[in-house]
Amino acid sequence: MPKSRIRKKADYTPPAAKQATAIKLTSNAWVAPVMLAMFLIGLAWIVVFYVTDGSLPIDALDNWNIVVGFGFIAAGFGVSTQWK
Repeated sequence: MPKSRIRKKADYTPPAAKQATAIKLTSNAWVAPVMLAMFLIGLAWIVVFYVTDGSLPIDALDNWNIVVGFGFIAAGFGVSTQWK
């Protein structure tokens, strides 16, 4: 039986290294405090509403006080998108 030809494989050459670009990951100093403040205000608003059986923080809003509290929390999440 005839012997098959042996093919010479090309030596592996790794691709050229790409220059890494430095990414500036700095956020404004106001982002973290405002985000945490919004979370805490929203949480406190809802807790005060439940603890006082709906008479505080604003009696005229009735159950809409929950929406206001979650609005503060949602605003905190909105501000958190600016954090790097």
